[in-house]
Amino acid sequence: MPDTPTAIPASAITGLVLAGGRGQRMGGVDKGLQMLHGQPLAAHVLARLAPQVGTLAISANRNHEVYATLGAPWQAAVLADTLPDYPGPLAGLLAGLRAARTEWLLSAPCDSPWLPEDLGVRLAEAALAHGVAIATATTTNAAGEVSLHPVFALLRTSLADDLAAFLDAGERKVRAWYARHTAAEVSFADERAFYNVNSLKELADLDRA
Repeated sequence: MPDTPTAIPASAITGLVLAGGRGQRMGGVDKGLQMLHGQPLAAHVLARLAPQVGTLAISANRNHEVYATLGAPWQAAVLADTLPDYPGPLAGLLAGLRAARTEWLLSAPCDSPWLPEDLGVRLAEAALAHGVAIATATTTNAAGEVSLHPVFALLRTSLADDLAAFLDAGERKVRAWYARHTAAEVSFADERAFYNVNSLKELADLDRA
């Protein structure tokens, strides 16, 4: 019998930065292009993801040329949703799953500049250990409350057709799609690593810090 793999090499993973939303809580701006410490938010995420994957891509529905320039140092492709009207992060995930030429896809939102540097390794370990096609991140706060961070995820690219059918049925919720599958959850100690910027005021406060 063939040996069971004990690790997923970075070369088998495509990293996807999810930057295709409307930015409604920021007044409709393109969130991934808002500046933090002299760089767009999406650039921070790209730099964090790059060492963890073999190739990179950006899910974006606006400003494709700007994102292409941001992704150029890593030859990152810019992918638009195939569904109209900004249907949410699952549409971005579908575009990534369809475009990837690797067995796995590692996703992160464009507004998480401190995402864990070991996100890919730890999610991959869990996916292999549990024999599942989806692994996602969780954190636990001081009160013992567990938070799931569903778009910080590692997914097998073979899930593309299943996700397409889910979206074609009018479904849009990430957790509802995950519930159709067995997913591993990985606990991370650093809540700050999953902090996402939700307003221009929050961003301005961070920029001054």
